[in-house]
Amino acid sequence: MNSYFETHDLAVGYHGRILIHDINVEIEKGKILTLIGPNGAGKSTILKSITKQLSTIAGTVCIDSQEIGKWSVKEMARQVAVVLTERIRPELMTCAEVVAMGRYPYTNMLGRLTHKDEEAVREALERVHGTDLADQDFMTLSDGQKQRIMLARAICQEPEVMILDEPTAYLDIRHKIELLDILRQMAKEKKITVIMSLHEIDLATKISDYLLCVKGETIAAFGPPEEILREDTIAKLYDLEKGSYNLLFGSVELARPKGKPNTFVVAGGGFGIPCYRALQRKDVPFATGVLYENDVDFHVAKELGSLVVSAPAFESMAEEKFREAAELLLTCTQVIDAGTPVGTLNGFNGRLLELARNHKIPIVSGKTIL
Repeated sequence: MNSYFETHDLAVGYHGRILIHDINVEIEKGKILTLIGPNGAGKSTILKSITKQLSTIAGTVCIDSQEIGKWSVKEMARQVAVVLTERIRPELMTCAEVVAMGRYPYTNMLGRLTHKDEEAVREALERVHGTDLADQDFMTLSDGQKQRIMLARAICQEPEVMILDEPTAYLDIRHKIELLDILRQMAKEKKITVIMSLHEIDLATKISDYLLCVKGETIAAFGPPEEILREDTIAKLYDLEKGSYNLLFGSVELARPKGKPNTFVVAGGGFGIPCYRALQRKDVPFATGVLYENDVDFHVAKELGSLVVSAPAFESMAEEKFREAAELLLTCTQVIDAGTPVGTLNGFNGRLLELARNHKIPIVSGKTIL
């Protein structure tokens, strides 16, 4: 691997006290590295240290084989753009003027903007869909609009490395997607290396080439998302005791209801998920099956259901699975038909519903419980 950004035995903290040590990272140019971890873990401390806003306690940070601790302020400004969570408060400045601050590392002693600088400001505003905000007072913007303008300022700087601390924090879902799409385009097209922290784990796994899991005094894990994320990685990283993180869907599931299930859900093919979550909201424990292990319903049922009868993927369901589900169903006082169509491979569903009718167990449509 031809590394562009590297840290070697980096230790960071405050007033000489080490908060996190042995931070070793190597990523190529034009890649995206995202820091994830609980609040207070030290993600912002790491970002401030690699941008020289905090002094490192030990180790080195290198960009393109150059140790940045030896760079001047102007060299740093030309190479690295920073968007941190602290809110700047420029008085009586338009958005265009705030964005233009990104050009100052390139201006002369008088700080005058050339035509090239003005063109860079315009292009940066266009990239964040902020052209209509150019003449507006920066302080009158919403937090989300301010975040987009600060990103434009960083883009205008034309850096080799861009560092962002929770850039999506104040954005609605549309602008989160737009911002991350901008970062991905810049990494891919302009080969800008992006290093940021995110709280949205699902977005982090989708956009990042590398994840750095920050917890405790050392790094919990570092590497490509598909290599370091396992079923229990997020639970351990965030000390999840109630609820769970669904790695397949990138979603959080709340804690399963406690108690013996008196409700059996006949489901499959995604029809059961709304029913499972509706029952969870009502704190109703339930059993469900028979579900193939590659069925989307299965992956939510195993997190929320008290008892789940499952069958191996790509195999015909064994009769014993029907008997297992039937025994569970007969202990329940209610059956929910999620509405899954009955076909050749899930014929057990039809048999389970017929069993409930024969034993006069009430069958409720899944639509009625939503």
